[in-house]
Amino acid sequence: MAKKIKLGDKVKDTITGFEGIAIGVTNWLNGCARWCVSSQKVTDDGKLIELWFDEERLTGVKAKKPGGPRNDPGRRTTG
Repeated sequence: MAKKIKLGDKVKDTITGFEGIAIGVTNWLNGCARWCVSSQKVTDDGKLIELWFDEERLTGVKAKKPGGPRNDPGRRTTG
């Protein structure tokens, strides 16, 4: 069953818990797909943390819905 990961999706490695944005994918002759995931964080020396994972290890992470008191269109305000 094919996963529904797309470039730009937020993903999580099920083994290590590493989370980030899927920024690249390679497809190998043996059928393996490997994804590059960027944590969007930098190390102390200013380098981005980017790791490669087999597709089977990754799951999609649902983005938090925008909302709350400030941008809830159904919220009534007084004054």
